[in-house]
Amino acid sequence: MKGDTVEIRWHGRGGQGAITAAKIVAQAAFEAGFPGVVMAPSFGTERRGAPVEVSLKISKRKINDVCPIKHPDVVVVLDDSILREIDVTAGLKPGGILVINTPKGRAVYDGNHIRVATADVTHLAEQAGLKRGIVNTGIIGALAKALPIVPFAKLREAITMEFNGKKGAENAEAARLTYAHTTME
Repeated sequence: MKGDTVEIRWHGRGGQGAITAAKIVAQAAFEAGFPGVVMAPSFGTERRGAPVEVSLKISKRKINDVCPIKHPDVVVVLDDSILREIDVTAGLKPGGILVINTPKGRAVYDGNHIRVATADVTHLAEQAGLKRGIVNTGIIGALAKALPIVPFAKLREAITMEFNGKKGAENAEAARLTYAHTTME
């Protein structure tokens, strides 16, 4: 962390909702009393399945730097297959946190000097009543467990509001289940 600022870089695929997940966390952080919140997506060709990266900065102070994150405190990975394509931990600070949607646990990533949080978000989201592949709200639960700076109740409230009338309860349940089943190593 840079002083009062936490930098979170999200990696997903087009259509998985990485941008929406970062937006939900940003909204909840703002409502929880963090006046400095900046989110910036970056992606190549807009197509389903293409890699997507989102930068999210959360601070107790106003943020003027809107550049993409080069040295994150936390990296969130919505699809563990991305680990074979992109060095998602590039620039991750020593002692940083890697949050991964995977059924394989810590074995999916063999790097050192970081903490790893894993959960089978895909399976847990299905248990909550979402279609296979809808993992963006579930991964918020894993992030909340790994980095408890925004109250989980605020995150669930923001999820319910974002998906009001569109499976809001199921999306909030995906986050709750994932929070309960996230392992930190």
